[in-house]
Amino acid sequence: MFGLFGKKDAAKEALKWDPEKEEPVVHKSICTGETTVGFVDRATGKYHDVRKVTSPAEIALFCEEVGVEPGKIRTIY
Repeated sequence: MFGLFGKKDAAKEALKWDPEKEEPVVHKSICTGETTVGFVDRATGKYHDVRKVTSPAEIALFCEEVGVEPGKIRTIY
């Protein structure tokens, strides 16, 4: 629950999500090329960032954590 220096482990907290209300996605910045993974609220369309990823393996790990096949996760820009 708590990581180094008593800070909460954000990745573990952020993975508590409601599949009926949120959709896991990959977010790619068109400006910087940075890639992150997170969730989109189905009702509002608002994106919630979980963490930065730097490889397809990290995206696959996120997919495994949330129970989605890597080929079926949506990419947003």
